[in-house]
Amino acid sequence: MADKNAHYTVLISRRWILILFTMTSSVFIFSWFCVLRSTSGRPHFIDHRSLPNSMNFATVDNGDLNAKDQNEGQALLAIPLEHVGDHGNTPKVKDVNCSSKKTVLKVFMYDLPPEFHFGLLDWKAPEGGSVWPDMQSKIPSYPGGLNLQHSIEYWLTLDLLSSTMPDFKDSRSAVRVFNSSEADVIFAPFFSSLCYNRFSKVRPPQKRSRNKLLQEKLVSFLTSQEEWKRSGGRDHVVLAHHPNSMLDARTKLWPAILILSDFGRYPPNIANVEKDVIAPYKHVIKTFENDSSGFDDRPTLLYFQGAIYRKDGGFARQELFYLLKDEKDVHFSFGSVQGDGIRKATQGMHSSKFCLNIAGDTPSSNRLFDAIASHCVPVIISDEIELPYEDVLDYSEFCVFVRTSDALRKKFLIRLIRGITKEEWTQKWNKLKEIERFFEFQYPSRENDAVHMIWQAIARKVPSVQLKLHQARRFARYNMGKQSRSGPEPWPKHFW
Repeated sequence: MADKNAHYTVLISRRWILILFTMTSSVFIFSWFCVLRSTSGRPHFIDHRSLPNSMNFATVDNGDLNAKDQNEGQALLAIPLEHVGDHGNTPKVKDVNCSSKKTVLKVFMYDLPPEFHFGLLDWKAPEGGSVWPDMQSKIPSYPGGLNLQHSIEYWLTLDLLSSTMPDFKDSRSAVRVFNSSEADVIFAPFFSSLCYNRFSKVRPPQKRSRNKLLQEKLVSFLTSQEEWKRSGGRDHVVLAHHPNSMLDARTKLWPAILILSDFGRYPPNIANVEKDVIAPYKHVIKTFENDSSGFDDRPTLLYFQGAIYRKDGGFARQELFYLLKDEKDVHFSFGSVQGDGIRKATQGMHSSKFCLNIAGDTPSSNRLFDAIASHCVPVIISDEIELPYEDVLDYSEFCVFVRTSDALRKKFLIRLIRGITKEEWTQKWNKLKEIERFFEFQYPSRENDAVHMIWQAIARKVPSVQLKLHQARRFARYNMGKQSRSGPEPWPKHFW
């Protein structure tokens, strides 16, 4: 009997030891699971309010974050955290001060032959002289009409040429340097939009157009330069503002920072908002100077005048024409710049409360910038549109955005517009008068005009470019022998 009790006691003890071991093991495994889960590559949300206040500001100095400026609240490219508020789920910049302390962008500009730039304006370089016009004498003028809307290349080149002149040093946003190793970016002064507008047709006895030939020459020149080879073209600035300009060269010069009007005719691996800069059109109607007209002084509620039947994404124009043509206080008609078209459009926009900006052949059109110059609140119906300087400018403060699918619903758009109060419209109208200077092209350029804003937008791309270049050079020493045998090391697959 005693032996049986002893045996029973041993069995009970072993069972409890097994249970204890199982529980301990389970706790141990669960603990390690929690540790591994917390250290895995899963995303975590950081409360930015806990970050030091000293990080509220930063400036770009030659492409690098300048730590000594981080505590200085009036820096270019800086947005104070207290100026960022909630607008739904989207951060909103409430105040943009572009006139405070800024870093001047250093730009090296190639001395391309005149056939690439002012020669396209019929300017003749003096024999044995400079490839550039004398900026202190007569400057070649740019052709008018619709040519002007894509003239960005002209204004940026003029600004660089004058940047070293003593009279313009105080107001410059970019300065030309003559040593490429000192530059933040490398500028290629090809008037590509003008070249497309004037020379895209083949003229006998030519077999190819002048536009195609100049693109080929440009590609050959740029890709043979040490500056291009040094960066793979990532720090170069190439202008292609007209949607059809640089059609042949864009697939070869894609690594550069492209200055565009939109991405409508570009695949995302060639152009995208992370890499490139969207620049405004130059408005073709007259600026509404000394505008004192209020809500009740503008009799037309909603205005559109332009091409109605468009291809690609512009189908909405035709649909909206049939929806709105009979509405009271709405002007929706065909129009062009021919004859008296610009004067009539100026008069119509200056006397309208809201101006429609509908996608055409591409997501953007000059009509948005004509509306801004007219202080006519833009109504943007273009789902794929990208807007200039939108990283520092909140367009919802002076525009009305409507999805295309909503705009094409019967009575939706007109009810939406009629429902906007006088007070809300007046707020947007006042904001238009405040920001219109950001879209003005002129020579000489002025503080916070379109030329300055574009240079600043380019400057904001510099840190990203330098980051990618530095990352690509990590194994340069290791790959030196390989490069000498088989040519340059290819860039990372997903460089952007």
